[in-house]
Amino acid sequence: QVQLVESGGGLVQAGGSLRLSCVASGSLLPFNSMGWYRRTPGKERELVAEMDISGHRTTGDSVLGRSTISRDTNAVFLEIHSLELSDTGVYYCQRREGLSPPYWGQGIQVTVSS
Repeated sequence: QVQLVESGGGLVQAGGSLRLSCVASGSLLPFNSMGWYRRTPGKERELVAEMDISGHRTTGDSVLGRSTISRDTNAVFLEIHSLELSDTGVYYCQRREGLSPPYWGQGIQVTVSS
């Protein structure tokens, strides 16, 4: 069983930046991808950014040009710059292994204030 530990959220200022970290542990199999999704008020869950096993990055339209996704062994890191009020929401780490259903973190709150 896989556990995902998320950190780095909280209250941040509009125009500033944040860094979210996710570390996977447990009975790990070779992963297919790791990344971050988010749910903002009134919207369905959406991709923020992720990396697959080859290092390919996929970034959601909402953070294009102002985000960076990176990866270390069994960990993924997300940086968002020029934060906007619309970035407020709950961010979830995701890990995919083989053909199994994805693993999800508990979610971490990010609140952007003016």
